[in-house]
Amino acid sequence: MSDNKDSGVHVPDDGEQSDTYTGDAEYQRKANLLNGAMQEIGMGRYQWALFVVTGFGWFADNLWPVSKPSMLYINSNRSLSTGSHRSNPTPSPPRISIPRTLPQTRQNIGLLIGAVFWGVGSDVWGRRISFNITLLITGVFAVAAGGSPNYVALCAFASVWSIGVGGNLPVDSAIFLEFIPASHQYLLTVLSIWWAFGQLIGSLIAWPLIGNFSCDDKASECRREDNQGWRYFLYAMGGLMLFLWCIRFFLFKLYESPKYLMGRGRDEKAIEVLHAVAERNGKTDSEMDTSAKGAIRRKLSNLSGNHVKSLFATRKLAYSTSLIIVLWALIGLAFPLYNAFVTYFLSTRGADFGDGSTYITYRNQVILSVIGVPGALIAGYLVELPTLGRRGTLSISTLLTGAFILASTTARSSAALLGWNCAYSFTSNVMYGVLYALTPELFPTKDRGTGNALAAAANRVFGIMAPIIALYADLTTSVPIYISGALFLVAGFIALLLPFDSRGKAAL
Repeated sequence: MSDNKDSGVHVPDDGEQSDTYTGDAEYQRKANLLNGAMQEIGMGRYQWALFVVTGFGWFADNLWPVSKPSMLYINSNRSLSTGSHRSNPTPSPPRISIPRTLPQTRQNIGLLIGAVFWGVGSDVWGRRISFNITLLITGVFAVAAGGSPNYVALCAFASVWSIGVGGNLPVDSAIFLEFIPASHQYLLTVLSIWWAFGQLIGSLIAWPLIGNFSCDDKASECRREDNQGWRYFLYAMGGLMLFLWCIRFFLFKLYESPKYLMGRGRDEKAIEVLHAVAERNGKTDSEMDTSAKGAIRRKLSNLSGNHVKSLFATRKLAYSTSLIIVLWALIGLAFPLYNAFVTYFLSTRGADFGDGSTYITYRNQVILSVIGVPGALIAGYLVELPTLGRRGTLSISTLLTGAFILASTTARSSAALLGWNCAYSFTSNVMYGVLYALTPELFPTKDRGTGNALAAAANRVFGIMAPIIALYADLTTSVPIYISGALFLVAGFIALLLPFDSRGKAAL
C-alpha cells in the first residue's frame, strides 16, 4: 500500500485489492500501476487544459435542456404552426397541450440516444472520436433549427442536436477522470461549475432575445417578423457550440485515455500517452520512476470481456451499479419535470402577483442561474470532508433540493417564490456536482463509458416521462412540483445506501 504524503490520497500497490473491487484481479493490478504513474506525473498544464475543454460538455449539457424549451417552443409555435406570418394568439390553457410537450419529448429522446450511443461507443472505439464530434453535431443542427420553415422541422432539429448534447457527459467525465491524479479527483466535482455556467449563459442570452423579440402574450396576432427571438437564440447558441468545438478540435490535442488503451491490450500505446502527458506537463523521463514504467511494461496484458456484465461482476459492485442507475432514474424524472416547466410555473405564479411577463420570467431565471454557480465550488470542498464525503454530501444536497422544491409551493409573494427557487438552484448544483463526479469514480475504466451510458440512459428514459406526466397533471396547481420534490427526497435517502465512497481513493 502507498499513500501520497502530500495529498493524503491512497493509491493501492500492484497486489493490493481496492475497496471498489471489480472482480478482475489482473485488471485491478494494472489499473493500480497506471494510477501510480499518473500520480507521479501530477496535475499539470495538460490536465488544467482538459478541465476547460471537458467543461464545455458540462456547459452544453445544461445550456440546452435548461434553456426552457417549453417557453422557447411556445413562442416559436405562434409563428410557425400555421406556416404563415400570422397565427391565432396562444391562450393560457388549464392543461398543457400535446404540441407544446412534443419538442421536449423529442429532445429527451435525442438525449437518450446520444447518451447510449456515444457512451457505449467510447468503450468500443475510444474516447477521442466521441469527444471530437458531439459539440459539432450540436452546433450544426442548432444553427439549422434557427432557420426552421415549420414546426415539424424545428422538432426534428431539436432531436438531432440533442443526440450530440446527450453524449457529452458520459464521455467527458470518463476522459477527465482517467487523466487526473488521485490527489485531484475532487476536481471532477468542481468541473460541474461549467454546468452552472451553461444555465447562466443560456438564461442571460435568452432573457434579452426572447424577452424583447417575441410577440406579446396578449397580442391578437403574431407576425413572423415580430417573433424572431427564438431564432436569434438558436443562432447564438449554435454558433457558440461551433466555437467551442473549434477550440476542442483545433487548439487542443486530446490523447487517447491510457486506461482505455490498457483495457484494449494496447500496452505500448498507453505508455506513449503517459510519456506525452508528462512532456506536456514539463516533466522529463529522468523525473519519472523508471521502475514504475518498467512494471507497467511487464504487467500490462490484453483484456477482453462484456462491458455490462463486468459492472455486475461482484455482489457489492452489482449493488453499487444498481443504486447509481436508480438514483439517475429518479433524478432524471424529477429534474426535467420541475426544470422544463419551471418557466411556465413561474410565469403563472408571477401572473398572480402581476409580474408574469416573458421578460420578468427570464430575468428571474438569470438570478437562479447566478445563485447556482457557487454550488459547484462548495461541492468540491464538501466531498473531501471526512465526515461527509461523496455519499453524505450527495444525500444531504438531494434532500434539501426536494425540501426547497416542496417549500416553493407555499409562496404567497413573488419574492418568496423566487427565494425558494434560489435555494433550490444552489442545492441542486451541489447535488449534480457530486453525482457527476461519483458516478464515473465507481465504475472501472474498461467499462466506465458503458457504466456512464447506463446511468445516463436511465436518466433520459425517465426524463421522457416528464412531458407525459405534464399532459395529465393540472398545471394550474402545484402537482408537478409535488411529484418532483418527493422524487428528490426518495433519491436523497437512497444515496445513503451506496456501498462505496470514493473520497481519498484512486479511481480504477
